[in-house]
Amino acid sequence: AEYGGAMWRWRYVSGRQLDGFRQYKYSAVDTNPLSVYIMQPIWNKIIKIVPLWIAPNLLTFSGFVMILVNYFLISFYDWDYTASGTSPGLVPTWVWLFSAFTTFCAYALDSIDGKHARRTQSSTPLGELFDHGLDSWATSIFVLSFFSVCSRDNGKTGVSVYTMYIYLSIVLFNFMCSHWEKYNTGVLFLPWGYDISQVVLIAAYLLTGAVGVEVWQKPFLFGYYITDALVILLIGFSLFLSFPQTLYNIHR
Repeated sequence: AEYGGAMWRWRYVSGRQLDGFRQYKYSAVDTNPLSVYIMQPIWNKIIKIVPLWIAPNLLTFSGFVMILVNYFLISFYDWDYTASGTSPGLVPTWVWLFSAFTTFCAYALDSIDGKHARRTQSSTPLGELFDHGLDSWATSIFVLSFFSVCSRDNGKTGVSVYTMYIYLSIVLFNFMCSHWEKYNTGVLFLPWGYDISQVVLIAAYLLTGAVGVEVWQKPFLFGYYITDALVILLIGFSLFLSFPQTLYNIHR
């Protein structure tokens, strides 16, 4: 396969890589109790109501669109991440509830698209590439949307810009490690952090919609705020669970 016109003609995919597409078989392992015992039974019920004529990639793309809609809606009310800080109430309650709804829909669609592909016998490597390619974008957008709940640094309870970048870098690093792990092992070990993060996001939006952003501005435990706890949990989860597990799976 070649890319571009006569001036920019270069080989994008080699013959060996094309053979890899033909021989590729999807293999994944999910050991997260939250996913196995709670979420998967829910997805198995939802998938039954999806019409067989719907393309799996349409489910994938629809979920990504939901994420974009959520992000741009929040950005409209809170373009500089300060609306939840010193002047709470600038973001209407319905926006947070809508964010919880769109996040759940995106989570569900991303979880059932592969099931639907196998159900309709239309599972392909390109479909997985499309799915995980959009996931690589969604990973950032999820985090950027959530920062609006926390608010940018306002002296006490907000998240500093530097912390935002660190938070985002860690999430992207974990996403990269999962696929590096798959590249070396041939198996996608589904990270525990994905399901946990989605449930936390939905719960955070619902909590904010129910009681207001003020809940994030009160000390949570030992003088720490909830935003501090989330950052500590993320860093600890990445450094002491996700990344070591990735190295272990590759080594063995």
